[in-house]
Amino acid sequence: MTDKVWFITGASRGFGRIWAEAALARGDRVATTARDAASVADLAERFGDAALPLALDVTSAGQVRQAVAQAHAHFGKLDVVVNNAGYTLVGTVEEASEAEVRAIFDTNLFGALAVIQAVLPLLRAQGSGHILGVSSGMGVVAMPIAGFYCASKWAFEALHESLAQEVRGFGIKVTLLEPGAYATDFSSPRSLRLTAGLDAYAKLRREMSGRLSSAQRGDPQATADAILRIIDAEDPPLRFAVGNTVLPMARAAYADRIATWASWAEVSDAAQGEPRTLAITAF
Repeated sequence: MTDKVWFITGASRGFGRIWAEAALARGDRVATTARDAASVADLAERFGDAALPLALDVTSAGQVRQAVAQAHAHFGKLDVVVNNAGYTLVGTVEEASEAEVRAIFDTNLFGALAVIQAVLPLLRAQGSGHILGVSSGMGVVAMPIAGFYCASKWAFEALHESLAQEVRGFGIKVTLLEPGAYATDFSSPRSLRLTAGLDAYAKLRREMSGRLSSAQRGDPQATADAILRIIDAEDPPLRFAVGNTVLPMARAAYADRIATWASWAEVSDAAQGEPRTLAITAF
């Protein structure tokens, strides 16, 4: 079960760092990537050749392909690919600029897509592999003033759900990791960006800031064993709620959605019209 080779983006801190250390400590080998390779160089000092520090900005598709190729050439295979790099943008839908929205999608969605597309030919060729996408509880339930982060993670979730169905026949597994609130540095300036604020939303911002500041946060170190169990599982889940806050939130949200759909079911059914068939050109 051990001696797996990992490729982790955003490995300099937070979950990426914790999971890289856990994998290395048990004898696995890890390509640890970060924008600044110096921020992960100490892992090579501690674990020797088992750790391969690489500079990687996931918004550069060329750099992604180069890093993936270098890791594969160095270790001879890739077993676990963790798309962890990302950040959040705090601001209402009205406040954010187009450039700010495109930037968060470039990292959170298109950066992950670049990694997936770079590793898939290698994983298909070896007939195995496990892609783990670090989503969020906010990839399940959206909240105000973080709509663009939520939107990037909802798209991220849909991408991985489709991917899982497409690559199952090649022996490749896919898991979405959906953490709740944890005491990482995700709210630090390095991982959180703020839009310019409008006075109209000042009260909402204060209310949300108070809610988030008082929220109980999990111990990120406690996640390591769970992630190792996921990647060692013969039949890992497509979705895994990291921590104990996401499932209750999802249950409430989906109960509300189902109730709303059901209350409008008569109108929905009428909107179907008369059934008919439509010839579809082969894909």
